[in-house]
Amino acid sequence: MKRFITTILIGFVLLGMILWGTLAIVYSNLPSALLCTTVSWAFALGSIAVLLFLRPRRRAVFVFLTIFTGVLLWWRWIPPSQDRDWQPDVAVLPYATFAGDLVTIHNIRNNDYRSETDYTPRYYDKTFDLSKLRTMDIFISFWGSPYIAHTILSFGFAGDDYIAISIETRKTKDEEYSAIKGFFKQYELFYVVSDERDVVRLRTNYRGEDVYLYHLKGAPGAAPDLPRKVFLDYLKYVNHLQEHPEWYNAFSHNCTTAIRTHVAPYAVHSWWSWKILVNGRLDELLYDKEVIDQSLPFADLKARSHINDRAKAADNAPDFSRKIRAGLPGIGE
Repeated sequence: MKRFITTILIGFVLLGMILWGTLAIVYSNLPSALLCTTVSWAFALGSIAVLLFLRPRRRAVFVFLTIFTGVLLWWRWIPPSQDRDWQPDVAVLPYATFAGDLVTIHNIRNNDYRSETDYTPRYYDKTFDLSKLRTMDIFISFWGSPYIAHTILSFGFAGDDYIAISIETRKTKDEEYSAIKGFFKQYELFYVVSDERDVVRLRTNYRGEDVYLYHLKGAPGAAPDLPRKVFLDYLKYVNHLQEHPEWYNAFSHNCTTAIRTHVAPYAVHSWWSWKILVNGRLDELLYDKEVIDQSLPFADLKARSHINDRAKAADNAPDFSRKIRAGLPGIGE
């Protein structure tokens, strides 16, 4: 019985490897769609034939692993690029320059939207004083499933001055987002450094997503200057991407796992949870870890943290960020 179960488990692992390898080839950058399809079918059928018919069984597994390793090495070395025909909203890379406590962020996005797809790209440069950095907030935006969301971190400076950073895919003009393709080197990684009137209002007012805003008060044991450290860590990575493009990965480097990567070095009690991957439950995790407001039961906190009505009322107001925060738990009236 034990041997039978072991065989079944090994079979599932091998089947998973075949599926991964097939999809990696299908969604690869081979010269044509026909070539991708042909090579993927050859890999899948050839692998199955080897495992079913080649004997002894150990030899079959060895031959398959050799083929799979070849596919893995080829896939591993597919290079990302900065030089593609990008969609206008991700065509311009942000970057930061530093002078003591002053940091100037270049190419902050603040698009003029008429609809989700009809907009005029706009960018500006702005200097921030790190000594005036006060807060760190998180937006959680639901665009479909209640279990999967998009997360955006925002940094607040004295005087109701906010800068939001959204970790996204960098798509070309002929691409649309696909959750499956996001696992297979289809999109470069892009950090949108943005005015909240852009990246938040796009979701609340034009895409119709449900957006929740929570003030992050810092986990027990976190560094007292956590917002500053995380902000600088973000900007260091933004500058890195200017010279060294990377692939977006829906599992290992997405909008939420990357946030943890930036925060973890400065949190003494860093934690991991399945709710980071199923990030529609991330606010529950933050509540359980006492990172967000505890003055209300979680269900009441979430209901009051829904900002769509505020965002629609504020629309393109210069004080958009202040208006969407008015009266939110843990933020103030």
